[in-house]
Amino acid sequence: MSNEAMNKEKWIVLFQDIDLDDATMMLWHKKFEARYPDEHQSFLEWLNIPNDEISQIRTL
Repeated sequence: MSNEAMNKEKWIVLFQDIDLDDATMMLWHKKFEARYPDEHQSFLEWLNIPNDEISQIRTL
């Protein structure tokens, strides 16, 4: 297993590998935010996304 941290780009590649399109990825984020906002915040932080970008993602 790699010692590299998970990041947004790797997560997107995983979604693309299972043939999720942009609209489905967006729906996933919207559902995650609506149902589990605190966990969504933690997840985005785990992906090492900068705070300003997290704010933008969470308002989509």
